[in-house]
Amino acid sequence: MCGETCKHGSEGAGRWRHRPATRHYEGFEGANLSEYASFETVCELADFITEHGELGGKLYRHFGDDLEQARAAFEDYAGEYRSAADFAESLHEDTGTEIPDSLRYYIDWQALARDMALNGEIMVFRTGFDEVHVFWSR
Repeated sequence: MCGETCKHGSEGAGRWRHRPATRHYEGFEGANLSEYASFETVCELADFITEHGELGGKLYRHFGDDLEQARAAFEDYAGEYRSAADFAESLHEDTGTEIPDSLRYYIDWQALARDMALNGEIMVFRTGFDEVHVFWSR
């Protein structure tokens, strides 16, 4: 077809033949999708986003648009919490750490959760006002 007049009336190297299929897309929860992504890639990402929603889109972006890493992250999913501080407090309760009631109010759970994230122990993704998802880092 190169060198011939294509159905759009343009002459030359058949540029319409190689036009990207994904110029405009919605419903991918903010995930970046290349204009030249294969149909298979688009379908795999659509299935992932359908299954995990906004959280899936955030994970996909976090891992540099690497779908395999985003899928693998769910192996280290710690759960959904109202805040990262609630996760930190729950973690200490679940591990059996005894904190006397007289000292409980002196512990800054938010600072502890922030330190865990800064140290690379956890990843925290906010998907709503009182909704965060926590993943253990590898």
